[in-house]
Amino acid sequence: MTEFSKSVTPMAQSARPPKGGEGDTGVVVDTKTTTKRPPLYKVLLLNDDYTPMEFVVHVLERFFGMNHAQAFEIMLTVHKKGVAVVGVFSHEIAETKVGQVMDFARRHQHPLQCTMEKE
Repeated sequence: MTEFSKSVTPMAQSARPPKGGEGDTGVVVDTKTTTKRPPLYKVLLLNDDYTPMEFVVHVLERFFGMNHAQAFEIMLTVHKKGVAVVGVFSHEIAETKVGQVMDFARRHQHPLQCTMEKE
């Protein structure tokens, strides 16, 4: 077995920092950190021929915090165009909203479809 020993040599006089703070010089480095915003996701409602319009309005009010007039307008857009963006959220929130809507629709025996896509 080999033994290793550390040899410690004292700092040379010229390498020692000055005492008492006299002659201290330093470089101030201003680091700028930038954080990226997480990607956002659009939550979409899709039209079908079976889900009642009143149910869609209820879903929009309940899960997306819309008032009745806003929910009615979005419901008409879904009905006429086949799809509408009902909100834009972070991935986790969008995923949760989609799950809530799909579960609620299934429990009420409606084929309403809700999806999400990256903005």
